[in-house]
Amino acid sequence: MAEQTATIAKVSSKASPWSWIPTLYLAEGLPYFAVNTLTVLMYINLGIGMTEMAFYTGWLYLPWVIKPFWSPFIDLFRTKRWWTVTMQFSIGIGLATVAFLLPTSFFFMSTLIVFWLIAFCSATHDIAADGYYMLELSPHEQAAFVGVRSTFYRVASVLGQGGLVILAGNLEESTGDIPIAWSIVFGILTAFFLTVAIYHSRIMPKSVNDCPVGDVRAKNIAKDFGMTFITFFKKRHIWTALAFMLLYRLPEALCLKLVQPFFVSPRSEGGLEMSTAQIGFINGTVGVIALLLGGIAGGIAISRNGLKKWLWPMALSLTLPCGFYCILAMMQPTDYLFISAAVFIEQFGYGFGFSAYMLYLIYFSRGDSQTSHYAFCTAFMALGMMIPGMFAGWIYDMFASMSSAGQPEGFVNFFWVVMLSCICTLWVCSRLQIDPEFGKKQ
Repeated sequence: MAEQTATIAKVSSKASPWSWIPTLYLAEGLPYFAVNTLTVLMYINLGIGMTEMAFYTGWLYLPWVIKPFWSPFIDLFRTKRWWTVTMQFSIGIGLATVAFLLPTSFFFMSTLIVFWLIAFCSATHDIAADGYYMLELSPHEQAAFVGVRSTFYRVASVLGQGGLVILAGNLEESTGDIPIAWSIVFGILTAFFLTVAIYHSRIMPKSVNDCPVGDVRAKNIAKDFGMTFITFFKKRHIWTALAFMLLYRLPEALCLKLVQPFFVSPRSEGGLEMSTAQIGFINGTVGVIALLLGGIAGGIAISRNGLKKWLWPMALSLTLPCGFYCILAMMQPTDYLFISAAVFIEQFGYGFGFSAYMLYLIYFSRGDSQTSHYAFCTAFMALGMMIPGMFAGWIYDMFASMSSAGQPEGFVNFFWVVMLSCICTLWVCSRLQIDPEFGKKQ
């Protein structure tokens, strides 16, 4: 009886999921956006060329590409709670190092190395945090809190692409020192991560299910991983599926690295000459809201009529709005509302079209080893964003060097190349074979 009472007391004193899930998924999202979004604008503002910026920041995607290769080994050493908290401390230390290095003369390569280490820690944190979430919560609680985790990941997106960029812009104007302004931003991120790591070390419950796998060796995991890898590449229509994973988002992958430089570049170079704070508002508020609304609309549409029926409308929704960047590059408007509206439409279209992509990954992963196969799909998804982004700056510079004197056409021609790449998206959609009933509400 006494033992039962002690157990009940222990359960009742267990921290509510509300005390750690919001901060956990803020901590999961912020490093991703810091590494893959903040770096683009920061390096451009610090005078790094388009080709170098796009190529080197493109490599920062790599840890998310190769994440499935080391994720099985996390189970062998320590607990997922330990990995989560340790990675948060590591990310905090890495961000502090970036803040220290930015004002130096050798900031570019040194901060890139640190950002890659932060990216590796962030990808590891994703694995551990998601695993901890599933271990600590019952299936009912997982379903109940899935909206909470998604919401706070989106809050991280707003902060990472909007709030921090706006802050950096205001600091650039008030201090007149761009390196110091970005140093302060990363100092604030450092304080957040060190605080949240200390908080989670005290608040996150120690689950009885969260323990290293004691009876499994690394050799066996490697063998099982190899078999899963082989079965993935033996799935039907694998090459068509891989082409879809790599090419469906090609227009967006090219745009992603050059849109912010396009906004901030002087009009004499074909840009819109917007302030850093304005870019933060458009990307972090207008763009994120549009992306969320598009994703919600896409999910509702597919649930009613299935993936097969909506594949082509969603592919067109993802590709055609990229034409708005061609219009902006040719017109170089000064109307902030017009620019915001163009970004809203493009991001809504992307969110709507991206729904088909994510559901296809689930569709293709069905069968034995579904979880592992889905992880491989997401790795190819990251690779499809990484490689085109690396060469986006080179494509722009090639056209910029061909522009006539007084007639900068680098951005105009670049965005027309983006529109041309939409052919790849439409081609891979024409090759897919999908069950007409998949995705419909039963």
